[in-house]
Amino acid sequence: MRTEASRQSQKRRSKRGASTDAIAMLKQDHEKVLDMFKKFERMVEKEDDEGKSELVRTICQELKIHTALEEEIFYPAVRGAIEEELLMDEALVEHDSAKSLIAQIEEMQEGDERYNATVTVLGEYIKHHVNEEQKEMFPKAKKAKMDLSSLGEEMAERKKALQGEEGGSAESQAEEAERQ
Repeated sequence: MRTEASRQSQKRRSKRGASTDAIAMLKQDHEKVLDMFKKFERMVEKEDDEGKSELVRTICQELKIHTALEEEIFYPAVRGAIEEELLMDEALVEHDSAKSLIAQIEEMQEGDERYNATVTVLGEYIKHHVNEEQKEMFPKAKKAKMDLSSLGEEMAERKKALQGEEGGSAESQAEEAERQ
């Protein structure tokens, strides 16, 4: 029987392994933020506002870091490896839309009339964006035989720096929001 410490050690090893591959790292981010949106939806349905604004702040922070990684490192590498200008341009337009919604959310208060709707629409945009990346962009990047390992290492370094700029680890803030 595996102990809790053994399971945690395995979990850390698998996370480290995933983080060295750029696509695995991005997929891990996608899963985490989509789970947070699901939690938000459940909170809205149950009219449970406790911890909701902290969760939304964490979602926004995670998305800002994630989009920066993609725009600064991943997208330029993919654009150079595949011949899909429209796909890459669409991804940037989707990022612009998400950033606009994030800015609106950050200026709102939780009690604002359209707060829940705006966060929900952001979640829908992100779900659509994630689907396109995972079904279209990522397979093309893999097929192009990009060095996803070194790209992932570069992204992991940049992510640590961005988390520091954003005032702490978004992951630890997400875990805190999960505990609430």
